[in-house]
Amino acid sequence: MNKTDSMHAAVLEKPGARFRHTTVTRPMAGPGQVLVRIAASGVNPLDLKIRSGGADHARHPLPAILGIDLAGVVETVGPGVTTFRPGDEVYGMTGGVGRVQGSLAEYAAVDADLLALKPSNFSMREAASLPLVFITAWEGLVDRAKVHAGQTVLVQGGAGGVGRIVIQIARAYGATVFATGSAASANAIEGLGATPIDYAQVTVDDYVAMHTGGHGFDLVYDTAGGTSLDASFKAVKRFGHVVSALGWGTHVLAPLSFRAATYSGVFTLLPLLTGEGRAHHGEILREATRLAESGKISPLVDARRFDLTSVDDAYEVLQSRQALGKVVIDINN
Repeated sequence: MNKTDSMHAAVLEKPGARFRHTTVTRPMAGPGQVLVRIAASGVNPLDLKIRSGGADHARHPLPAILGIDLAGVVETVGPGVTTFRPGDEVYGMTGGVGRVQGSLAEYAAVDADLLALKPSNFSMREAASLPLVFITAWEGLVDRAKVHAGQTVLVQGGAGGVGRIVIQIARAYGATVFATGSAASANAIEGLGATPIDYAQVTVDDYVAMHTGGHGFDLVYDTAGGTSLDASFKAVKRFGHVVSALGWGTHVLAPLSFRAATYSGVFTLLPLLTGEGRAHHGEILREATRLAESGKISPLVDARRFDLTSVDDAYEVLQSRQALGKVVIDINN
């Protein structure tokens, strides 16, 4: 293997193992694909689950190159691609699941439908932090719940990766936003323009009474699952809508039914796993670029730097909850 047909990558050979920094064959752009020279790879909680073997729904047999989010530069375009050209700076949620190579490598052959031009005011690291969380937030808030101006929106887990973006999209659409979190996260939530609610100190009934006069919120976006989703069913107003990105567990639906409210689940990986809806992911990221360039979306990236030789360290920072924002791995910087 010579330098022109090889690349460096971090390969996971079995669940829970350390990543092996090695040389593998460089992919080529096939029909409908572009070859991206990867600049940065975002690390998500889902990546931790895949590495540990705890994400059966992601279906990514090992050994494999993980990494769901990327930002980089188009190197070459495959047959049939007219939307991008070499030199374009792009980003997207492009692999790391469903037998598709991820972003922990110097290059990836990516379905062009999954990509959008990177926001011109974002660094590669900032862009790589965005795709999964933005798509998850948008699909629930805009596609499912049809958020609009004048609504009251409650975000369960407003200081998390998805929650931060939900707050910002909802505000961009003219909604009034409230968000639950710990006492320590109140300033961060307030800084995003939402009213913080300390879930450890205030009951659902109390904050519904306090902020909605007892009527409930028009729209509730749950990012935490479990008891948080149960609380969402109690916090929504009559004929309102609850969205959840984490619908695990057993839940009592009676509170939702008594309010004649509706529920939607979000499964962001579906286009990667099935091939359905991939073009919509590109459309969503074009909206992300528009909002970012208008100053309505602001990412938070952890300042620590990692590369392909220190992927394990990056995963450990996220696993130990030490990260102050999204953990991003530098690839070709």
